[in-house]
Amino acid sequence: MDLLKIGITHGDPNGVGYEVILKAFEDPTMMELCSPIVYGSSKMASYHRKAMELTTNYRTIKSADESMHDKLNLVECVSEEVKIDWGQETPESILSAKKSLDAGIKDLAKGKIDALVVNPINSKKSLGTNSQIEYIVPKMGQEGEPLIILVNEDLRIGLATTNLPISEVASNITKELVLEKIRQLNISLKRDFRFTQPRIAVLALNPQPDKEEENDIKPAIDEANEEQIIAYGPFNADEFFGETNYRHYDAVLAMYDEQGKTPFKVVSKDEGVIFVANLSYVCTSPCQNVQYSIAGKGVAEILSLNHAIFSAIDICKNRVFYDKAHENPLPKLYQDKREDTKKINNNVE
Repeated sequence: MDLLKIGITHGDPNGVGYEVILKAFEDPTMMELCSPIVYGSSKMASYHRKAMELTTNYRTIKSADESMHDKLNLVECVSEEVKIDWGQETPESILSAKKSLDAGIKDLAKGKIDALVVNPINSKKSLGTNSQIEYIVPKMGQEGEPLIILVNEDLRIGLATTNLPISEVASNITKELVLEKIRQLNISLKRDFRFTQPRIAVLALNPQPDKEEENDIKPAIDEANEEQIIAYGPFNADEFFGETNYRHYDAVLAMYDEQGKTPFKVVSKDEGVIFVANLSYVCTSPCQNVQYSIAGKGVAEILSLNHAIFSAIDICKNRVFYDKAHENPLPKLYQDKREDTKKINNNVE
């Protein structure tokens, strides 16, 4: 298989985006894994490289079609002069971040790149949305709701709801929502992560069982089990993570952002990745913010970006494997007892 083309947005240029990109690709072995294509500005990249005394070489190109496998490629998509003012959010840096993201989304939709890795920006000011995900999904013409999954080597946490005030979470937790998120997480574990029979732990909303657990979460789990999805719970989140019970499952479904993100960041440290499942396209992001406080100091960690790239590559390959394995399924050679029962019931007047 040819090396996959992985697009990378530069994020806010006054943050750590260029620093982590240039640091990551100082390692020549990264070029053996993928053909990286950065969407940004050669002038900004040169400024960061010189200021931090980095040695990473890159090749400026006009289009992803011109990328080379043994080079860090940079698509020139920000033509304006942008003054680098580390740690400061400026109108110029906001516009630059948006242009980089738009260029990456456009190429991903056209199939010019295989996956997109999105560096952090301030979404409220740059995009007018709560997150880059809310901005990306409509641009890609996707139908249905995406599922956010927090990923590291040992843990995957899906989020049933995102970007909601805590006062609105309970009213949004319904049986239908929880069941749909369990289904989405189950198919993503199979197709994107190559689990044959994934085991999913579902967290409770409340510290003690209440109406949401009784009326919505537990019935959703029971119905998922009837569909042959292996789901357990609902579990008290504090005890579940405190006793490291997550190690017994392939993934966890949390009910809201902080319920999933807080323990995930403790467990994953600097290696966490955000993956947007239930999309036709592969999109990942480092699980970190813009980090204005350390911008320009040369101390930013690259592990999260590295793992976002690794995850994008793995998921692309896993999807190819899964889709090929399921494109011509063998005819079923057994009779499901539930089908016999259904036929009997249907014949009863």
